[in-house]
Amino acid sequence: MLKSAVWLCALLSTVHATLVTDVQGTAFQSPSAGKSVSNVTGIVTAKTSEGFYISGTPSSDVRASNGLFIFSETSTVLNKVAVGDMVSITGTVSEFRSSSDPDDLTATEIDSPTAANVVVLSTGNTVTPVKLGTDRIPPTQALSALDVGPDGWLSVPNNQSRVDTVNAALVPADYGLDFWASLEGQLVTVPSPLSVAFPNEFGEFWVVGDWPVTGLNSRGGLSITIGPDNIPDANPEAVIIGAPIDGTTNPVVSLGVTLSDITGVVQYQFGFYYILPLTAPKVLTTPTTTAPPTNITADITDICIVTFGDYNVDNFGPTATQLPVVASHIATDMLSPDIVFLQEIQDNDGATDDGVVSSNVTLSNLVSAIAAVNGVTYDFVVIDPVNDADGGEPGGNIRQAYLYRSQKINLVPGSPAGTATETIAVSSSSGVPKLSLNPGRIDPSNAAWEDSRKPLVAEWQTNGGATLFTVNLHLESKDGSSSTEGNSRPPVNSSVAKRTSQVELVTDFVQSVLDIDSKANILVAGDCNEYLETRSVFASLTAVMFEMDELADVDPVERYTYVFDQNSEQLDHAFVSTALSNRQNAIQHIHVNNWMANINNRASDHDPSVGKIRLC
Repeated sequence: MLKSAVWLCALLSTVHATLVTDVQGTAFQSPSAGKSVSNVTGIVTAKTSEGFYISGTPSSDVRASNGLFIFSETSTVLNKVAVGDMVSITGTVSEFRSSSDPDDLTATEIDSPTAANVVVLSTGNTVTPVKLGTDRIPPTQALSALDVGPDGWLSVPNNQSRVDTVNAALVPADYGLDFWASLEGQLVTVPSPLSVAFPNEFGEFWVVGDWPVTGLNSRGGLSITIGPDNIPDANPEAVIIGAPIDGTTNPVVSLGVTLSDITGVVQYQFGFYYILPLTAPKVLTTPTTTAPPTNITADITDICIVTFGDYNVDNFGPTATQLPVVASHIATDMLSPDIVFLQEIQDNDGATDDGVVSSNVTLSNLVSAIAAVNGVTYDFVVIDPVNDADGGEPGGNIRQAYLYRSQKINLVPGSPAGTATETIAVSSSSGVPKLSLNPGRIDPSNAAWEDSRKPLVAEWQTNGGATLFTVNLHLESKDGSSSTEGNSRPPVNSSVAKRTSQVELVTDFVQSVLDIDSKANILVAGDCNEYLETRSVFASLTAVMFEMDELADVDPVERYTYVFDQNSEQLDHAFVSTALSNRQNAIQHIHVNNWMANINNRASDHDPSVGKIRLC
């Protein structure tokens, strides 16, 4: 809302002027792109070393933003204007992409007007910011009308259309990209901001304000959930806060931190719609960093109930700095489950790329560290990979491994341990499934596992004779995915086809066991690098197994093990066979890492999980 000199109306009636809203238009890109516009008038709301923002007369059409960036690095232009000046600009409209990445959207601006074409009409004017949550309310479900498919923004195939090619008319009431685009360049206020993530390497962080949100978990993050339309919720109501315009430094935040109100300008850059604050906000409250430990306890004498843990320990080498912390997590927070599924165990000299593949020292050091905390001594099972064949940090040779409490459970004897290149097979022995290798790997030469971790299979037997087949997963990474607010729609979900093939191979193995014994106890768990909400990836596996969070009726908003961009998300899953699904089950996610106050203090970027299954 403009508070400007009364004489401006008379001036505009005699001098042809272009409204800011006409420059912005009602679509993603300006109808005036590449054209010269005259006497674009507005009040300067913010000024940077690369230009300034103006606020013009608003329109009754909320699709058309009345904010606009004027790009100039020329001192004669920048020195001519100040915040509060009413200015008239003549220049060429441009659609600017902030990086060389074609997946970034463009931002509308007037490009490099001359000093003569920047006229100050008056000074000392004020602009009332748009109060988000009151004046304008973000949508809470979808990002784009172009996210077509049964899983919305997670639909496969993705990258089927591009925002800048379609350049559709905005629908800000329904779609997050459209909403933030309709505010491009405007001065806005986020009341009562709540941080929903850690800051990135540039000190930028995601927030929601005092407006309706979905997927809000008990910590204050936004979890990926299935919306009321049976489509995954994209959490479009969150926005990233960029570097303060006045040069102050953003505070260090984490999940659930509350802050003072943030006023700034909306700008698309580097893959997202940002709010660039006029000045850095202040932290008001910080939640506790102490995550509750599991209450699922292991009983070494119980021959029927087996507890298990799952933990991606993040490039864990023999002298990893996180060694004592991870040991404490397993001993104290996970309460030393009977079996622990581990991912990202490195070889005995860590990331040194010298041909070493054995990880016995790495695992022995972890076992000793756990024993030093609570006296529980684990044994371990692992198959060392072929050098540099399983992806991950170069030289680290990451792989999955099991820790197990041999007083309670052990490998079923009678089959040799497999090597990195041998394929495990299942045969019938008097109607009982028997593994050719124990432990073994699923079809390691299949192209689906190229430069990726092969599943680690084992068959176990408790002291009471109950058996359990396990599959320890670490599926292909999402590295290379596009921004959720980028040009590609649905967003590029990197390697989704490969992960789908990997899950199908795991399903084939599970089915080969079930074909012999439909009542077999099978547990598949690990880092799947995918959300269950990407239903097409898990379709084959969920046809024959049950996801434990759903079986245990864990609140959907509390199903998260990872925090990235605006989302609390679950990458780590556990699935059980029909026999196990009909018995007492439990699972908990222990937020020892993602409840930390500082991202640099985490032992891993994943939170561990602890579960309980009944074998008999």
